[in-house]
Amino acid sequence: MDVKKTGLILSGGGARAAYQVGVLKAVHKILPRGHYNPFDIISGTSAGAINGVGLASYANHYRIGIKHLERIWTQFSCDQIYRTDFPGVSASLLRAIRALVIGRRFKYEPASLLDNTPLRGLLAEAIKFDQIQDAIDSGALHALAVNCSALDTGESVAFFQGHYSIENWARHRRIGRRTRITLDHLVASSAIPTIFPAIKLHGGYYLDGAVRQLAPISPALHLGAEKIMVIGVSGIAHKRRKIIRQNIAYPSPAKIMGHMMNAAFLDSMEADVERLLRINRTLEKIPPHIREAEGMELKSIDLLEINPSRPLDQMAGEFVHEIPRAIKMIFGGSGNTSQSGSGILSYLLFSEGFCKALIDLGYHDAMERVDEIKDFFADHFVGAEGTETDQENNVQRNTA
Repeated sequence: MDVKKTGLILSGGGARAAYQVGVLKAVHKILPRGHYNPFDIISGTSAGAINGVGLASYANHYRIGIKHLERIWTQFSCDQIYRTDFPGVSASLLRAIRALVIGRRFKYEPASLLDNTPLRGLLAEAIKFDQIQDAIDSGALHALAVNCSALDTGESVAFFQGHYSIENWARHRRIGRRTRITLDHLVASSAIPTIFPAIKLHGGYYLDGAVRQLAPISPALHLGAEKIMVIGVSGIAHKRRKIIRQNIAYPSPAKIMGHMMNAAFLDSMEADVERLLRINRTLEKIPPHIREAEGMELKSIDLLEINPSRPLDQMAGEFVHEIPRAIKMIFGGSGNTSQSGSGILSYLLFSEGFCKALIDLGYHDAMERVDEIKDFFADHFVGAEGTETDQENNVQRNTA
């Protein structure tokens, strides 16, 4: 059976990325017992990159990798990601104000609303970066991409580590660059603009990969993916037209920032998925022999997309009591986040209760689509008792 290379796209979204862990947990449960890593290619952005790199580092031990990710997210607290104490938050705000007012004197000092130094320590301890190359060498993984945004050039850069046959690529405002994925790449990819500081990397400054990422699916396709699974965090299923209320208060800064972050993290993925589906429909109407005669390089890509069945900003409002006081002061206003900024808090609420709720939601949403998932991974069910043979075929495919 001809097995297509499967790509996994993990979008950005801060704390919302806990949802992805729940979906991955369900996929692991649905696939045959003892199966190998089902994702040949992994492409992650922002917090999705953290999940992607964590999964890639355990590609040789996929079951352990899923449990490791779940353990990390279910034990999260905000102070493991950024400083939540009043002195730490105050110092960050002072640096940001100083950079705005007298920036020339402090032009080499990072300025952001929050200090994410704790995140660097957490990732250094939790992720074994050396294991990524081991997985590639063994054939358990074909490639991994961590997506960042270059401040100097305005390009979306997919830093990738993978099979020797993969070449760098360049398209309009998006490039692929071979490198060895490190802690700096991961911190840069998750550096939400203005919230966390940009990271100096490869001679330039980089920040969150969701910014100016026009085609989030593209890196996985360049790396060789022939079918794609997208785990989003947008809650498309519950989008609905809202009645515009009259005489409402001017939107708070937190609400405006939440709107901007939704535009960066959610809109480009939705647009890219829509574009891929449109291309697939168009190709279905063109006979293969005509495509070949005309030299058309486009090909149909199987797609499985899973998004939250509930609005995640609404869920964040249910866990307002878990917001650190200093963060609530900046983003939450009076604490009534359903009115004053639950959108942005859904990105920053790295708390145990909220993350567990997101994992449970992701697991539930995926288990509701068992038949679709089984169909997408149909090749994994060939010879249900012969998973060792399937694993050998997977290794041979990735090392060829």
